[in-house]
Amino acid sequence: MNSLPRPLVELISTLLQIVLNLGLLCLAVILVVFLGKETMHLADVLFAPEKTSKFELVEGLVVYFLYFEFIALIVKYFQSGFHFPLRYFVYIGITAIVRLIIVDHQSPVDVLMYSGSILLLVVTLWICNSKRLRRE
Repeated sequence: MNSLPRPLVELISTLLQIVLNLGLLCLAVILVVFLGKETMHLADVLFAPEKTSKFELVEGLVVYFLYFEFIALIVKYFQSGFHFPLRYFVYIGITAIVRLIIVDHQSPVDVLMYSGSILLLVVTLWICNSKRLRRE
């Protein structure tokens, strides 16, 4: 079977890496814009003259941290030699589930399942940070 010449494979790999990097940079800019909008929303909720729900404020804070974590993930991607550390995805997953618990806390069974998911992610984080799997 005839394979592609090595220079062509390297060119395709380089082009795909450039496309990925540009896409991530565009995503980072979009996330920074949404982070700014969320900052304005939090200021409105915090300084509004009418009484707002504490759940709305906490939900806004958790969403703010989600945006911040995604931006940190993209920054870490470029700092770590173009790879995504697994633990950042776990952090984002934990924060997203906490937000889900805050927003949708009507069913105790659902909250228990979400809490179990967080426990599973924390165990995963502990395993990833063990000495055998630690890269950084």
